[in-house]
Amino acid sequence: MTDILMPKATAVWLVDNTSMTFEQIADFCGLHHLEVKGIADGEVARDIRGADPIANGQLSREELDKAQANPKYRMVAQKSRHAELLKPAKKSPRYTPVSRRQDRPDAIAWFLRNHAEIADSQIVKVLGTTKSTIDQVRNRTHWNAPNIKPVDPVTLGLIGQLELDSIVKKAAEKRAKEDAKKGIVEEGPTLRPAAEAGQAVAEEYSED
Repeated sequence: MTDILMPKATAVWLVDNTSMTFEQIADFCGLHHLEVKGIADGEVARDIRGADPIANGQLSREELDKAQANPKYRMVAQKSRHAELLKPAKKSPRYTPVSRRQDRPDAIAWFLRNHAEIADSQIVKVLGTTKSTIDQVRNRTHWNAPNIKPVDPVTLGLIGQLELDSIVKKAAEKRAKEDAKKGIVEEGPTLRPAAEAGQAVAEEYSED
């Protein structure tokens, strides 16, 4: 059965406008039959306005007539014409300008050096790179390996500071939970703030 929109509002309409059984309405709306009974008794969904499933394209008149004529019949929902409009838009892959793409290996090196707790999949998503490129930077098999230096991705303009701080925080919390499950207790700070780590790296390379 196709998932219908506004199941409770639809159930309210079916209770008020049809002679269908609670079980039929519950099956169509994906609710428990006692919840439908509660709607009929005025104990559930009191403030919800009924939604006509025929008017919004989720049910045909033929299906409704069949259900009212046969208490054992289970209606089949149609795909609502509104369903596509209500679907959340998919995020497009992060686009990195051509002029910035040569900076990504430096940003990858920065993540690998300063925040090893961040998963490769997250780096791929954040920098718009590939797992293969990350492996090449990690193993120093990248074609430009001799020239790759760890550089803060915020400085490179590949990510915002707030987004970076959020990613670092989440990764640290996840690592802490995993360590706790394993019974691992680390002494001292395990993670430097992103800004502090970036400054430390910048100072290190300014001294070279």
